[in-house]
Amino acid sequence: MSRRVVVTGMAGLSPIGCDWKQSRDALQHGRSGIQRIAAWDEIDSLRTRLAGPVAGFTAPSHYPRKSVRAMGRVSLLATRATELALEDAGLLGDPVLHSGRCGISYGSSSGSPPAMGVYTRQIYGGRTTRGIGANDYLQLMSHTCAANLAQFFGVRGRIIPTCSACTSGSQGIGYGAEAIRFGLQDVMLAGGAEELDALDAAVFDVLYAASTRNDEPDQTPRPFDVDRDGLVVGEGAGCLVLEELEHAKRRGATIYAEVLGFGTNCDGLHLTRPDPGGMEQVMRLGLAAAGIDAEAVDYVNAHGTATDAGDIAESQATLAVYGDRTPVSTLKGHLGHTLGACGALEAWLALEMLREGWVAPSLHLERVDPRCAPLDYVRAEPRELACETIASNNFAFGGVNTSLVFRRFRS
Repeated sequence: MSRRVVVTGMAGLSPIGCDWKQSRDALQHGRSGIQRIAAWDEIDSLRTRLAGPVAGFTAPSHYPRKSVRAMGRVSLLATRATELALEDAGLLGDPVLHSGRCGISYGSSSGSPPAMGVYTRQIYGGRTTRGIGANDYLQLMSHTCAANLAQFFGVRGRIIPTCSACTSGSQGIGYGAEAIRFGLQDVMLAGGAEELDALDAAVFDVLYAASTRNDEPDQTPRPFDVDRDGLVVGEGAGCLVLEELEHAKRRGATIYAEVLGFGTNCDGLHLTRPDPGGMEQVMRLGLAAAGIDAEAVDYVNAHGTATDAGDIAESQATLAVYGDRTPVSTLKGHLGHTLGACGALEAWLALEMLREGWVAPSLHLERVDPRCAPLDYVRAEPRELACETIASNNFAFGGVNTSLVFRRFRS
């Protein structure tokens, strides 16, 4: 059995906005959500001071304490994005959520870092369990987002926690689509989230992969640019409500797009060094699953981390698959690298642009690094583009790769 999978609801919270209107304005006017984080000045030897927070986010007042006490910020962001996506789909409070035919495929690169800090401080620093609360583990566990979403919305179908660093969100969407395509579920809440913490910045800082333009937060990161100096971490959450086509039609749902294909693989070569061969293969897997040729894709939403090796490898792989005539851009110049959320946030924003017939440029891309492949990079200004089919690619530590292919809905 192979069933068609469509997107009937979508929402996100990111450094450039908590709805599409705010996000569109930032994307069209070249505004990023990157800030200097003054509190990180206290961390000895940390070189970067840059990040993309979701400004002003707090848990909504209507969330019951009983429902959120096991949630760190990462789960709260995930819950709010999912709530907004369910509202958009017209499924918030619908009995299908509790029917066993609705599931969750959602991830993050880790649980909530402050909760991890409680354990490490007490166990390794204080050699005691005093001060560790009953909910600390529930906030730090790797499947905290998926589990808390299930509890909050009363979802009783299958739970697929994705915890694959920067492909957590895109694998969430892909695995969710597969669960519907093969008849295992009718609806899936799919996506990813990440909570901003100095721990995330330190991961890349010690690898010399983080931007240190600390006095120029409005000039970094610079994906594919010759003057890029590394990535900038960010936070956020994105959710797509995926639905089996006939199920969506029966209830008269608005259909935004179809999930045409999904590919995922692993380089199997190196934990941190990207491999253009694995990237190329996953793009071809996504196209094969979609049943289309590369020429049918009108736009590629690139991962584009602004790291030296990553941008070069990705551009080479993209050229090998899509050639030099398919428009390509990345959203990380605006968002920063939102890690476990990026695959979901970037898919959401790309689908919104697909609906409106334009694509955002790669912010700060002024001079393409000559070591990067000669692609049709969208830069400087948004480009009007009547897209029918788009691809969204993401890559993660561990050599994990994903490619999602979406198409404007055809009845």
